[in-house]
Amino acid sequence: MAAAVLIAFVGGLIAGSFATAVAHRVPRGISIAGPRSQCPACDAQIAAYDNVPVLSWLLLRGRARCCGARISARYPLTELVTGVLFVATVLVYRDDPAKAAIGLVFVATLVTITLTDLEQRIIPNKVLIVAAVLCLAIAVPTDPGGLPERVIAAAAAGGLFFLAALAYPAGMGLGDVKLAATMGLFLGRAVAPAILVALLAGSLIGIALLIRHGSKARKMAIPFGPFLALGGIVGLLAGEELIDLYLPG
Repeated sequence: MAAAVLIAFVGGLIAGSFATAVAHRVPRGISIAGPRSQCPACDAQIAAYDNVPVLSWLLLRGRARCCGARISARYPLTELVTGVLFVATVLVYRDDPAKAAIGLVFVATLVTITLTDLEQRIIPNKVLIVAAVLCLAIAVPTDPGGLPERVIAAAAAGGLFFLAALAYPAGMGLGDVKLAATMGLFLGRAVAPAILVALLAGSLIGIALLIRHGSKARKMAIPFGPFLALGGIVGLLAGEELIDLYLPG
């Protein structure tokens, strides 16, 4: 099991690094296949040995080798968080490799979406489509009996958020609707506690902003994707247990 944990952690570091690249490139219409990574400050090409997750940032002391510009700590932090989440997913689903694989895809998707929504206020369709296709590609051959639940959960979650978007378009975007539906596809019935966690977290932040900024807080745009991502992680790692608390036996 120790070997599996180590592999999951390293894989998570790599996935986190890839997620930052996708989050930067996809909203800008840049291919993820090329060109190679460039320094955002001087556009110099970044060497492979300066692009090793976490380690390169530490060795470079958070500065670009080419021009000395500061490299944001969000890069190694994203990689570390993804690594930890990969390990948690493997441990939770250690007896079901297919569900573990679906969970790893889900984690990478949520990390990417969190970055794009925080930076660009965008939840890219391309990311969600690729994630959904990968989910189905794993689930169809390994768990065909669970597909109806996944489809129903996707329709219910997406439908709920679509109604919310119609009722309050300024506070809920169609990107959130599509993300909720994708979460339903990945989580099945565990999407219910995931959405509850997302709504609770979003409400708490909203209340905190109202307390601090008063009526000005109503004009502050807060992306909801990260809250959905938080709920998605909770649903992935503990969703079934939370459901069982309310539906014993």
